Amino acid sequence: MSWVGPKNIYLSRSLASYLDKKLIVLLRDGRKLMGILRSFDQFVNVVLEGAYERVIVGDIYCGIPLGLYIIREENVVLIGEMNLEKEELQPHMTSISVAEITMAQKVEREASNLKGTMRRRMKFLDMD
Repeated sequence: MSWVGPKNIYLSRSLASYLDKKLIVLLRDGRKLMGILRSFDQFVNVVLEGAYERVIVGDIYCGIPLGLYIIREENVVLIGEMNLEKEELQPHMTSISVAEITMAQKVEREASNLKGTMRRRMKFLDMD
């Protein structure tokens, strides 16, 4: 049995059909990594070349470069091929630097923590 050739049913159901293509990988911690799939194994450990993390906060985004990146199988939630003919992001999105997106993430995290604190303090008002 040959594992070479696009007509092979086993190839179409595995990551082999994604080799040398640009992918998006959703990780268990919620991060989104993009890059070109260069290698994988039977456990879905994958190697991305030219990888970057796409960080979006509101209407701003940044691609944080990671280079050659190895992702262990237990961290992979979803892998999908990116459509290179379609625009990656909405036109209203603005690209910013790594330092700016890091600051925006920190502000968003603090706002989320404050919201959670306020909910806990106001819980006694729930009359369910």
